[in-house]
Amino acid sequence: MARMTGGEAIVKALAREGVKVAFGLPGVQLYGIVTAFRDEPIRFITVRHEGSSTYMADGYARAGGGIGVAVAVPGPGLLNAAAGLNTAYSASSPVLMIAGQIPRHQIGKKLGVLHELDNQLDAIAGSTKWRQSIMQVADAPRIVHEAFGQLRSGRPRPVAIDMPWDTMEEEVDVTLTAVGPHPARAAAPAADIDRAAEALLRAQRVAIYVGGGVNLSGAHAALAAAAEHLQAGVVETAEGKGAISDASDLSLGAGLFPKSPLRRYLDAADVVLAVGSRCVLAMFQPDQQVIQIDADADEIGRNHKKTSGLVGDAKATLEALLERLRAGGKPRASQKAEREKIREEVAGFMTQEPNSSILRSLRQGIPQDATVIAGMTQIGYFSRPFFPVYHPRTYITSSYSGNLGFEYPTALGAKVANPNRPVVMIAGDGGFLYYAQEMATAVQQGINVVAVVFNDNAYGNVARDLDEHWGGKFAAELHNPDFVRLAEAYGAVGRRAKEPAEVGKLIADAIQMDRPVLIEVPVGRMARPVFFSPLKTLPRYQH
Repeated sequence: MARMTGGEAIVKALAREGVKVAFGLPGVQLYGIVTAFRDEPIRFITVRHEGSSTYMADGYARAGGGIGVAVAVPGPGLLNAAAGLNTAYSASSPVLMIAGQIPRHQIGKKLGVLHELDNQLDAIAGSTKWRQSIMQVADAPRIVHEAFGQLRSGRPRPVAIDMPWDTMEEEVDVTLTAVGPHPARAAAPAADIDRAAEALLRAQRVAIYVGGGVNLSGAHAALAAAAEHLQAGVVETAEGKGAISDASDLSLGAGLFPKSPLRRYLDAADVVLAVGSRCVLAMFQPDQQVIQIDADADEIGRNHKKTSGLVGDAKATLEALLERLRAGGKPRASQKAEREKIREEVAGFMTQEPNSSILRSLRQGIPQDATVIAGMTQIGYFSRPFFPVYHPRTYITSSYSGNLGFEYPTALGAKVANPNRPVVMIAGDGGFLYYAQEMATAVQQGINVVAVVFNDNAYGNVARDLDEHWGGKFAAELHNPDFVRLAEAYGAVGRRAKEPAEVGKLIADAIQMDRPVLIEVPVGRMARPVFFSPLKTLPRYQH
């Protein structure tokens, strides 16, 4: 038992759970916790906007750093951080949100005190799997440990705790109980694995469909071995890119758009093994048998009726399934030639310009082991089906949340997780300016991300669609700063491409600088990506 404040009790509990980094913005309701970080081996990175705290924590977690931790003041601070929580929730990313709270005796009385938000944890209920208030200092170690139990079990979505201002500063005797290991993520039940193995071994033609759950669980080796044994090509979602290296013929990539050869390949399978994906975009054939591995029982069969489920950790379940497959039969005859043909057909769709030339330049300039944050911009969209990824956890999107502006702070978090690995962010001018101020954080903290900003002086996707399908340009054109001078004003390096396809060389040079770098790439309007569904135009808006 030791005497400590509520803030100290939280931070000591974080340290005992193995936390190495926290991202946040200090404020008056956080003095008790911010000062506690000084006395523990946890790096506290001060952000310039609360929204960045959760994006950075998410990038840190998804790049393999472990559980991401974000800290914010109550009310507006927590609400600012909510967008990043929503991205982490959509990507099943393990993020812990720690918020301050108004004094205990004022909660729920609607007095209008500083930063008051009635029922503030309810405000983020849709972006968290679990929430808990810590009202007494002595309860902090137990509740923090429970939060980490939630983060390390089932589907790894964000959780949140808050603590009143006065509890955070109150000093009492606290017992830091021994922190035992959290239970390992379990495989699906053996009987279910046996049935799945039998179905796969009986199948004439198996295809594999994977999502971000493979990356989150580290199931890459087991996935590749299962695919090799079954001679099944692997189709990925955008979040699943890197689940199997695109250097392998087993990888068919993430180009599952309507006219893609991957659609034909997937439809021809009599059994599809789906791993770590909601399958909402897979659109399996009604009569196809799907075997779905997922940590979340609620996802089994949500988007396809003819589904049998394996509820468990993707890595543990695939390893057990692989053992059962190997015991049940020899590896199937090679189908490499068929897969290589399909890969060539998919690559044949990469002809749209200037997108294709830009993407090739990006891939040439970015090291294969670098982490890429693919933003909500034209080249980011184009990268989903066509950008080769060779290593796990090296391609990060905003998942179905689709947040504009997530790119730069997420990239900073990813770089903190892997400081020796290059990190390259791809954003548009509109999205980058959401959090451009975090260049100050990058310079101050030595977080050497390369930010690539494609500048068309517009919210480009919206501007094009309004102009071409809704009667003309409206509300989407932008006045931008000089991005090179903006970077230099923050103390970063600024560069500007003379032509879009020069970007890869500039990135290669920027990585060697080992400094925060912004590369502006001036572009014009880009056509709607070939794999996007066509937009309908109302008769009165037709030109």
